[in-house]
Amino acid sequence: MSSRQPVTAKQNVVAVLFNLFDDYKKTTSSKLKIIDAYMFYILITGIAQFAYCCLVGTFPFNSFLSGFISTVSSFVLASCLRIQVNDENKSEFSHISPERAFADFIFAHAILHLVVVNFLG
Repeated sequence: MSSRQPVTAKQNVVAVLFNLFDDYKKTTSSKLKIIDAYMFYILITGIAQFAYCCLVGTFPFNSFLSGFISTVSSFVLASCLRIQVNDENKSEFSHISPERAFADFIFAHAILHLVVVNFLG
């Protein structure tokens, strides 16, 4: 009989997550890590807004809706920026420089927030 204890599914998941995080730290560039941190912040903000809506209510519904749409749209714009500046996608976006991608990101954010402020009333 073997003295080894069977590996549980929980231990497998934890090991896989640690390997994933180690590979992320080793292989991801710093500019992509900054974009990922921004996306994580937006995700937490959207979750907080939704939790507040569920717990407190949506009395000024336009305020909740515009704030939540702003977080979702900002996340989408940041993911587009991340895809365009990723070195692994150079063949797909060879005609777009990282500076151009960032300028498009800033311009789209300006338009987005003008719409959001207008929707607030």
